[in-house]
Amino acid sequence: MRHTNLFSLLARCGLFAVCMLHLSTAQAQWATVDWTIAETLLAIDAPVSSVAQQSDYRAWVGEPRIPDNVSDMGLRTQPNLELLAQVPPEQTLISPMFAGLTPRLEKIAPVTLFSLYSPGTDTWQEMQTLTRQLGELTERQPQAEQLIEETQALMATLRESRPLSQSEIAPLLMVQFMDARHVRVFGENSLYNAVLEQLDLPNAWDQSTNAWGFALVGIEALARYPEATLVIIDPLPAGAEEQLAKSGLWQQLPSVRHDRIVRLPPVWSFGALPSAQRFARELTMALEAAQAVSH
Repeated sequence: MRHTNLFSLLARCGLFAVCMLHLSTAQAQWATVDWTIAETLLAIDAPVSSVAQQSDYRAWVGEPRIPDNVSDMGLRTQPNLELLAQVPPEQTLISPMFAGLTPRLEKIAPVTLFSLYSPGTDTWQEMQTLTRQLGELTERQPQAEQLIEETQALMATLRESRPLSQSEIAPLLMVQFMDARHVRVFGENSLYNAVLEQLDLPNAWDQSTNAWGFALVGIEALARYPEATLVIIDPLPAGAEEQLAKSGLWQQLPSVRHDRIVRLPPVWSFGALPSAQRFARELTMALEAAQAVSH
């Protein structure tokens, strides 16, 4: 009888251990200071415990939405380590931009670095690689593959259903305002350009860009592309719209004078596949709406 009870107890303990192991895996939480990693984790339904600077994420990234139960660890460059330590994550995930935080973050949980926008790499392929890496780490491989397939299918659908041929579409200048006189204009290595390539749309910007895929220029540089359509991606800095309305330099730009401007809601310019999907949808809708108005 005693043996039976002992065996039963051991069996229950073994079952309990298995359950606890499953529970700990199921509840593994991931924290990140990087919005590109954050949007990808959320898109593949990985459990996220903490994301930095959430109000700015909402302004610059927008979607996927961060769930209410995800804590905000403060500034991306100066995370609140006390807050992070209250519920330590399985790992904290960072990109090279935040590598300097590693020694401090490692005091709370292991840190893993993921790269995107590496010099000399194909941005489109790198986005897919990042998705697969995060899927593997968080045991969300099927969801990661689904995100990749959905993105590729969306690009093909938007490309093939476009009413205008490439030759009928003016080249695009994709800009984000830093202030009323300066813009980031996006070309090689950028997410926006990678999407344009997938959609077979022409990018007007033919000058060099930095590793992030943009050049910081004065707005007068846009005058070199008189045939281009200006694609302005929000958000605009506070007061910039009012200043532009009064700016003779801005008003004289050919694209402005001929009303060849489309404006898009925020899409994270340094994002991955979720941002690529959003940019493709928003750009296609805006171009089609502008075309309908001009006709």
